[in-house]
Amino acid sequence: MDESINNSENTNKELQSTSATESSENMDFVNRIPLEGLRSAVDQLKSELAKVIVGQHEFIELLIVALLSEGHVLIEGVPGIAKTVTAKLFAKTLSTAFSRIQFTPDLMPSDVLGTSVLNMSTSNFEFKHGPIFSNIVLIDEINRAPAKTQAALFEVMEERQITIDGHQYKLDKPFMVLATQNPIEQEGTYALPEAQLDRFLFKIKVGYPDLTDEIAILKSHNERTISQEASITPVLTPDQLAEYRSQIHQICIEEKILNYIAAITVKSRTHPHLYLGGSPRASLAIMNTSKAFAAINGRDFVTPDDVKRTVIPVLRHRVILSPEREMEGMTPENVIDMLVQSIEVPR
Repeated sequence: MDESINNSENTNKELQSTSATESSENMDFVNRIPLEGLRSAVDQLKSELAKVIVGQHEFIELLIVALLSEGHVLIEGVPGIAKTVTAKLFAKTLSTAFSRIQFTPDLMPSDVLGTSVLNMSTSNFEFKHGPIFSNIVLIDEINRAPAKTQAALFEVMEERQITIDGHQYKLDKPFMVLATQNPIEQEGTYALPEAQLDRFLFKIKVGYPDLTDEIAILKSHNERTISQEASITPVLTPDQLAEYRSQIHQICIEEKILNYIAAITVKSRTHPHLYLGGSPRASLAIMNTSKAFAAINGRDFVTPDDVKRTVIPVLRHRVILSPEREMEGMTPENVIDMLVQSIEVPR
């Protein structure tokens, strides 16, 4: 009789243990979208750049997010902090075409887009493609070219096409513009028009390294035996990039998160410290980059924290401070931070 009771108790314990195990397994989070390949590719990109670039983790992560979100990036910083080098090496991690354009005051639109040239053998004009016909385009010191040349970028940055002599020329995918500018030296520069600034997904401000990173930079250069570019190998193909971009479009974003994004942008247009707020393009940029941040963190859904990470790099170049706040020394980042804190975070 006692043996029968013991057997019954053991059976109940086994059933309870099995039920607890099954319940635990059912509670494990499983993504609807397979993001392992995307996360692995992002880790490889970071590892390749870390061979040469010391620190600058946020800079590199924002470049990757912009690439996955099909956006362009404006990079601002003083000379000598590896803006151009990082952009060049970032392009080298992709198995795509790369071109570099140095903007100068005498640069003409045809120097960027291309021009029609008379073919003497056929007596016909043939279009010769300019350096903009590439996949990753680095524009160095973009604010040194006059308005006429800057205007040549409007169509190509937004629509990924160029119209010349009545003919449209589509650019191959992927297409991404990485532009640099120096915030200090203003002599011989031309301010970028708001219409062009709005076409950049992010504006990334790159600062000086700290003491630890400065020492690491010196050691890295002292011990390097091969060139910087030779140490970088491509890790991502256009087909893989297209697949990962498709996965990011499938990332789930709830209506309350969309309302949160819209509230941030709309409030920027009525904020007393701002003369100009964010456009609907800014709302779309926040949404798309929030999805990318969620994906590279292994989630198939967007959280308010993903939105907060994107707000400053998306809005800092799209808003204009009121003259009074500018005279007081406030920055767009200060006001954007105040704006975000004033809006209730969705639960």
